[in-house]
Amino acid sequence: MEFSQSDKLADVCYDVRGPVLDEATRLEAAGARILKLNIGNPAPFGFSAPPEVLQAVMAHLADAQGYSDSKGLIAAREAVVRYHLRKGIGGINPDSVYLGNGVSEMIMMSLQALLNNGDEVLVPAPDYPLWTAVASLCGGRPVHYLCDESADWAPDLADIARKVTPRTRAIVVINPNNPTGAVYDRATLEGIIEIARRHELMLLSDEIYDRILYDDVEHLSTASLAPDLVCMTFNGLSKAYRLAGFRAGWMVLSGPRERATSYIEGLNILANMRLCANVPGQYAVVAALTEDGGAGDLVLPGGRLREQRDTVIRLLSAIPGVTCVPPRGALYAFPRLDPDVYPIDDDEQFVFDLLAAENILLVQGSGFNWPRPDHVRIVTLPSVADLTDAVGRIDRFLAYYKQR
Repeated sequence: MEFSQSDKLADVCYDVRGPVLDEATRLEAAGARILKLNIGNPAPFGFSAPPEVLQAVMAHLADAQGYSDSKGLIAAREAVVRYHLRKGIGGINPDSVYLGNGVSEMIMMSLQALLNNGDEVLVPAPDYPLWTAVASLCGGRPVHYLCDESADWAPDLADIARKVTPRTRAIVVINPNNPTGAVYDRATLEGIIEIARRHELMLLSDEIYDRILYDDVEHLSTASLAPDLVCMTFNGLSKAYRLAGFRAGWMVLSGPRERATSYIEGLNILANMRLCANVPGQYAVVAALTEDGGAGDLVLPGGRLREQRDTVIRLLSAIPGVTCVPPRGALYAFPRLDPDVYPIDDDEQFVFDLLAAENILLVQGSGFNWPRPDHVRIVTLPSVADLTDAVGRIDRFLAYYKQR
């Protein structure tokens, strides 16, 4: 008997680690040096976690040998509550918090508990593709609302409103956005909230990059503006605290719990089934949020993340036919390749061809559910020298590239 993959995977894609990465791995095995600008993993680029967080984890290893409470250590959940209270999310307590193996597990759990087959979830385009994949895997239907590049990638509120149907259950907000780096202002968030309020929808706000902000921009938590709505806020230590391998994430339920009694029961069932999150990682949560360092000086003028972002934007903007809205947060640039200058019909083939010619690994815009083959995502974590080299190679490649 031949065993085939489940039909549930038919609409599930995750091109951040997809076929192009497989080809990059093959080339590396053959001796090529590949500059990987495909995934926001700080450690390989020389970013270290705060030493006090690592010391706290090591000090508690002997205490981390058994399972914790299925929702997480009470000390970690209390630290999460204090953090989100400072961000203006009221009415929460440790019982509102679920610790998980990264935000990825929390996304899966939140949608598994929410969706029946055929239910719809409004997801931004472009999006972090895990949201789209998980909605499909849970039997739901991801419906993409457009973000407007001409408006600094703000969500198109009219498009969101048009796409609400009787089957819509929730709106996903990714702020700061991956891949665009957009940080939404109060008016934009209030517009999304009003649509959710009008149609009695849940708000799912992915805020993993809320401490990686540039140009003195302010981040507002969605839930802080919507105390009357059921909101789930997602965050963790992978990015700002450079602890991706610890898989330390969480979600916080806020708003009128009486409207979500059955949903909460479902979340608790799922939390119990997976026993608990990684316990050493939970001790990292306590230490990180108690110290509250985050990205710190890295995002200020002269800081490494800020300088790398500025370098990428400056160099991309100097390439004819390439434009890029400067990201105000996160770790990525999402440049546009003018179709009149670069007539690309297949953006995945474009990144394959770039990899073969220049040993640079990017992710195509369609991998983030952007509907046109005219964007790529570039990770801004490498050093200024490596990024200068990478964008120079992209410039050289574009000068002669013609897609067959």
